[in-house]
Amino acid sequence: MNRAEKLESTNELRDNFAKANAIFTADYRGITVADITLLRFELKKSKTDLKVVKNRLALRALDQKDYGNFKSQFDYMTAVALNYGDPAAAAKSLTKFASDNDKLKLKGAFLDGKVISIAEVKALSKLPSKNELLAKLLGTLNAVPTGFVRVLNGVPAKWVYLLQAIKNQKDQKG
Repeated sequence: MNRAEKLESTNELRDNFAKANAIFTADYRGITVADITLLRFELKKSKTDLKVVKNRLALRALDQKDYGNFKSQFDYMTAVALNYGDPAAAAKSLTKFASDNDKLKLKGAFLDGKVISIAEVKALSKLPSKNELLAKLLGTLNAVPTGFVRVLNGVPAKWVYLLQAIKNQKDQKG
């Protein structure tokens, strides 16, 4: 790789890091190409790209912005998962794959301007997805007016039931 290609790759990585909602790192030593392809396919469902990067190029791409001690995760063979959607969905895919394939070792992530540990990535993976949370919120917001309408409807409904019972009683008497 010549100097111009390295500069182009660094700039592309810098742009990808800036656009990503979350950046996950993992050690992929010993994983077969078929397994990496399977992981990439699973991550695509959550709008996440998996890239195998050269550490020096990634470190240069991280120099432009303050990533704190996130740079320490770039040692040995590093795969970077760049999430452009829901970070919880990407964390679920990565932790599930890591539990099924012991050769993939998560290192950590960068989310919302701070570095998060492996334990925090696992906790993130246990959270419901953004769509599930929005559906629960919508259900909660919808329940309040629905209950209110049912309460308001109860008084006239009971009045109608009373009138119907009186009618039925008079019909039985003759």
